[in-house]
Amino acid sequence: MYGEAYPRARHVKAKVCLVGDIGVGKTSLIRRFVTDTFDDRYIATIGTKVTKKSVECAWRGSPATMDLVIWDIMGEKGFRQLLKESYFEGAHGVLAVCDLTRQDTLEDLYGWIDLIRPNAGEVPFVILGNKADLRAKGIVQEPDLATIAEPKGAAYFFTSAKTGLNVEEAFRGLAEQVSHVLDAPPAP
Repeated sequence: MYGEAYPRARHVKAKVCLVGDIGVGKTSLIRRFVTDTFDDRYIATIGTKVTKKSVECAWRGSPATMDLVIWDIMGEKGFRQLLKESYFEGAHGVLAVCDLTRQDTLEDLYGWIDLIRPNAGEVPFVILGNKADLRAKGIVQEPDLATIAEPKGAAYFFTSAKTGLNVEEAFRGLAEQVSHVLDAPPAP
């Protein structure tokens, strides 16, 4: 039987949010992941921008295609309370991004995580220290990322949207974690 010998691949959707302060490189990380390009020009995200990319993964023990619906959330501090219910509800995973050259962006990740948990629940997190191409100027070090990530059971990566370092690995790592907790029924 075709269905038994070759199980039909499943198709699932997952909402993933990128959070972090303004200027940490969230939009650039998404652009690198989705289109494998980088643009030096900085344009602040107003509100949110939603992008989609499909990745292959395992879901419930079978091959699946996961549509990552990626929400690029603006990083402006003054608007955080306005964001929480409208943007984070229904999220299946979060990439929390700091800029390795700015210590305050690492410390602000605690605030982002505290904002997300009540609205999205105990979803998988991955912590990203972005701008690894500037690591010589970096202030944030590996133990700093580990201090945030490990108590939450989160993975962490040094990434560079400019060079592509660990960008694919970070998104795919989150997709893998999400696939283990996603309960949505498969789309036909």
